[in-house]
Amino acid sequence: MDEQALVKDALGGDLDAFNRLVLAYQDMAFNLAYRMLGDDSSAKDVTQKAFISAYRGLTGYRGGSFRSWVLKMVTNASYDELRQRKRHPTTPLEPELDDDEEIESPRWLADNSPSPEESVERAELEDAIQNCLSDLPDDFRIIVVLVDVEGLGYEQAAAATGNPLGTIKSRLARARLRMRNCLQGYWELIPAIFRLDHERTT
Repeated sequence: MDEQALVKDALGGDLDAFNRLVLAYQDMAFNLAYRMLGDDSSAKDVTQKAFISAYRGLTGYRGGSFRSWVLKMVTNASYDELRQRKRHPTTPLEPELDDDEEIESPRWLADNSPSPEESVERAELEDAIQNCLSDLPDDFRIIVVLVDVEGLGYEQAAAATGNPLGTIKSRLARARLRMRNCLQGYWELIPAIFRLDHERTT
């Protein structure tokens, strides 16, 4: 995909060119929003808002990575949603489980893995990762998602968040340490190759 050619066409009013950019980056944008917010519905709303903002604000695009520019829109929309939640907290509709009770999550049922056991294990690991991500401060979480989940470079993450490169590196190092410490609480879900040495031997 020639990103810059599509951007040029989109700036010229070619809606199809913009739609191709949306298709190229919508999964990444959604994943970023989901990791920040923790639920599908909010992530879909934020992703939609971000692309609408990107389309309406195309004249404000000043070159560089269009992907980073769009992800900055998603980042800002995610922060807006998080601030809104803090102002108006809500109670989740999902029932809380007793310690000894087991229940299948709808996400498990939607998984197409061949084995139900593998599906449950993967869902549990996904939940553990999301729980640890959710425990991070917002400014740390966004860096981990951009760099370690989405695979952006430090410079691209800096562009997407508007932070200096040094801030990106510092926050990422601290966030990774917090994530590692948190995930050790779920060591039985983590593939053995990723566990700390003393836990592999217990």
